[in-house]
Amino acid sequence: MRSQVPADGEPVSRDATPWRDARLSPAERAEALLPLMSVQEKIAQLVGVWVGADASGEGVAPHQSDMVAETPAWDSVIAYGLGQLTRPFGTAPVDPVLGARSLAASQAQIVAASRFGIPAQVHEECLTGFAAWRATVYPTPLGWGASFDPALVEEMAGRIGRSMRAAGVHQGLAPVVDVTRDYRWGRTEETIGEDPYLVGTTGAAYVRGLENAGVVATLKHFAGYSASRGGRNLAPVSMGRRELADVILPPFEMALRLGGARSVMNSYAEIDGMPAAADEQLLTGLLRDEWGFTGTVVADYFAVRFLQTLHGVAERSADAAHLALRAGIDVELPTVDAFGDPLVAAVRAGEIDEALIDRALRRVLIQKIELGLLDEDWRAVPDDVADLRLDDEASRDVAVRLARESVVLLRNGGALPLTVASRVALVGPVADDPMAMLGCYSFPNHVGVNHSDHGLGLDIASLREELARRVPLLTHEPGCTITGDDTSGIPAAVAAATAADVCVLAVGDRAGMFGRGTSGEGCDAADLRLPGVQADLVRAVLATGTPVVLVLMTGRPYALGPEFDAAAAVVQAFFLGQLGGQALAEVLTGAVNPSGRLPVSVPRDAGGLPGTYLSPPLGHRSKVSSIDPTPAYPFGHGLSYTTFEWSDATVVEPAGGTRAEAAAWPVDGEVRVRITVSNTGDRAGTEVVQLYLHDPVAQTTRPVIRLVGYTRVPLEPGAAAHVTFGVPADVASFTGRSGRRIVEPGAVELRFGRSSGEMAAALPLRLTGAERQVGHQRELLTSVRIEPLVAVAHSAQEGRG
Repeated sequence: MRSQVPADGEPVSRDATPWRDARLSPAERAEALLPLMSVQEKIAQLVGVWVGADASGEGVAPHQSDMVAETPAWDSVIAYGLGQLTRPFGTAPVDPVLGARSLAASQAQIVAASRFGIPAQVHEECLTGFAAWRATVYPTPLGWGASFDPALVEEMAGRIGRSMRAAGVHQGLAPVVDVTRDYRWGRTEETIGEDPYLVGTTGAAYVRGLENAGVVATLKHFAGYSASRGGRNLAPVSMGRRELADVILPPFEMALRLGGARSVMNSYAEIDGMPAAADEQLLTGLLRDEWGFTGTVVADYFAVRFLQTLHGVAERSADAAHLALRAGIDVELPTVDAFGDPLVAAVRAGEIDEALIDRALRRVLIQKIELGLLDEDWRAVPDDVADLRLDDEASRDVAVRLARESVVLLRNGGALPLTVASRVALVGPVADDPMAMLGCYSFPNHVGVNHSDHGLGLDIASLREELARRVPLLTHEPGCTITGDDTSGIPAAVAAATAADVCVLAVGDRAGMFGRGTSGEGCDAADLRLPGVQADLVRAVLATGTPVVLVLMTGRPYALGPEFDAAAAVVQAFFLGQLGGQALAEVLTGAVNPSGRLPVSVPRDAGGLPGTYLSPPLGHRSKVSSIDPTPAYPFGHGLSYTTFEWSDATVVEPAGGTRAEAAAWPVDGEVRVRITVSNTGDRAGTEVVQLYLHDPVAQTTRPVIRLVGYTRVPLEPGAAAHVTFGVPADVASFTGRSGRRIVEPGAVELRFGRSSGEMAAALPLRLTGAERQVGHQRELLTSVRIEPLVAVAHSAQEGRG
């Protein structure tokens, strides 16, 4: 649709026009406004502006200086309107109330400067909470996955979303629903785990929380980013269409259909030579035409220009803009660049069809209308902004509950929980470091490290501080630093451990950006050995003979080979957030019974990649290779301070199946299976019941098992419950020989697992009927029902500890 008004057209009335009429649908209002806009006014709605972004210094990302050094003056940027404001809270520390008022003033300038008076859509990062100074910092996504608790993740996202809206923010750049494929990748900490069902259900829960608070959730990174070669950031992706369809894409489908995400961000990656930002088949053919997505696609930061500078598929910035628009990207972020003057000139010269601009603009306008930005009563911030607090008691309560549920007890030979009367040596470089609780995208790590004069903005206690409150006889020695080769502190750590009844040895990561940490964006690892000389510290302390509780506070799983088997207990924590020290100390001392489960496997060999989970038979240990890739601790593993007994696994419906005889499961039907779980210990605890699918014979190779259902089951001592899963046959679908997703008839098993490596029961089933093709509208979710039973006597059987 060609513009009817030149760039210097007459002022238009902002009152009593169809595009202001709230009685019309968003699409009708957008259509009424679009033909009134000039080319420059249209394109202005397709860009963000990043005010205050550094063009140089230690805090900038690679290539950032090339992109932000020549940002035009503010008055000229907003003269024709503005699509988005980039991170007004997440660029530098700003008092929340002052920041909200400053944002409101900026919005007033934007509204006043242009003919149509359209406010900017404001976006912020929100992966571990609203990325703003003095905002609550929650656990990283690996911690969400470890909780196996989507309901609590949804509650967290709701808190995050409400704080963002209260500050005048409309869009959050989260969640990351990439399925991690190589733990060496620095952004593993940002992923929810290595299983698409866990990632999809948890990611959808986060989306619901954010969207229900009125904030647009943005799915990242579409698609394939997490499968880069060698775990190197932005490296090419070697992936077949089945891995893409069966592992990478399902979480995005779930987050769109079950969560209602209204925005998607492209991946930086290229798959088979095609960068995602230029992939029309992916961003339009699949996402929009096949899946029916109607929201906005926003560019990952600088991704449009990267088509020219990094991928080499565009000669000029205007060519990069053309490729991105044609593929389906609607908004260039973080700041005006290729979608600026180069795009305006190319459209005016007839090199780029204005219809591509109109297509993107419709989506942008519709979303702004849905957010109320074109309504007469729109306000930049709520009236009660003076009372704005981004870190309150209710948010901290959610943060600590999620942190508690995220702690995974990997092994316990009786050293845990700690006894108050014990002499405890706390050793390790992360033991007294509050920053060791925080992920890469938390504000203190992501931005605050470059503004040390402002402080953290939050009270973040270290593990040492929290443990000292609970264990009177506590000594501390760091032993070494997180990185570096200095071993001079190890003898003092050994002496402290030798003099103690038990040693808590805390090792791990420091999250950072682009090589400034051991975990985080651009902080990729060559292998899965502990950073620096931490492994030397572990070996030396284990050699003392003092019982050692090894605590890993990390952003990825590190290899725990045979040399670590001497540890009396092993605890895994994935960046637990600002209250992680409290949660971890509560678990170590027994105030909280651990219930976390591994969202990723813990390898035994530092070079044993990829892991075995989601692998077909030949991806596991076999006679044809001398390498045993079996992990030290498998996906889904986690222990408790109480014991649980699983019994009476059965097929409830269709009737006729037993443990020995396969029940019929129609290829278009549902099967219901049940197991009884009993707490046979002497304290309350939560068991995590996992359901796996085993497909022994299929037309393409299949993972030996894959997760298709799970639930947390809290039980008092002596209590029991029936746990019933309703599994649609669609959940058993996979990409067949034809490249289409099918439900294939034949023998399968549903296995109840305490983890992917420990099955409690297997139920044989037979999918019956003709092969059935399914698509995006297939059933995605396994239902769960928990029925408490009358308390039972403690079983004499040990169960699982």
